[in-house]
Amino acid sequence: MFHVEDFSSHFGKNAAGIRAVNDVSLTIEAGETLGLVGESGSGKSTLGRMLLRLIEPDSGKVIFDGHDVLRASGSDLRRLRRDMQIIFQDPFGSLDPRMTVEQIVYEPIAIHGSEDGRSRREQASEVMRAVGLDASALRRYPHEFSGGQRQRIGIARALVLRPRFIVADEPVSALDVSVGAQIVNLLKQLQREFQLTYLFISHSMPIVRYLADRIAVMQRGELVEVGTTQQITTAPQHPYTRTLLAATPEMQE
Repeated sequence: MFHVEDFSSHFGKNAAGIRAVNDVSLTIEAGETLGLVGESGSGKSTLGRMLLRLIEPDSGKVIFDGHDVLRASGSDLRRLRRDMQIIFQDPFGSLDPRMTVEQIVYEPIAIHGSEDGRSRREQASEVMRAVGLDASALRRYPHEFSGGQRQRIGIARALVLRPRFIVADEPVSALDVSVGAQIVNLLKQLQREFQLTYLFISHSMPIVRYLADRIAVMQRGELVEVGTTQQITTAPQHPYTRTLLAATPEMQE
């Protein structure tokens, strides 16, 4: 589905001259979850946003279902973006407090259009039910919901266009453990229901081990190791991957 070659970006280049993303190449297969792990500042979120062209790379190529994403413009880019959405990390800052939930969830359709002939309320209600919220929530505002409920609203917004690929950018890091576990299980359920492909960005190896088919490890803007979840968590090859695992007591079983 996604093939990335030699992706680089100077966005966020630090004082030591380390680029946020430096010559990254990877493939994400249709229907899989690729977990992207690394410490804060390793370039994970920058890479995710570059795939969607929320940040423009300085160099490289990204092919999505045979289409060159970086060369696309105008209506071609809008069509591609219907199939590529993002779930943000912060369920409090990512929802406009002045908008009702219905306006928030429907906003992607207002921007990109919809091939679904049903009304706005019908489409919004369906994705709200899919994320475990009642359609009556559509008339309310974000401040009336808990953090976990707000993240469900953010997921509904990402789903409403029926995308095939979603970047989940640390979607549970701002939530407590029990609520985060519910969101992770929801994402797994939605993947089956909507036939989604995920790039799941996280600093938590246990969560990634549970959710991902394969794991990619980033350090200082570079991809240092990629393998199946079993390979990465039981027989890591790179010293940095071993360090990440050693720093996680739950992984030492």
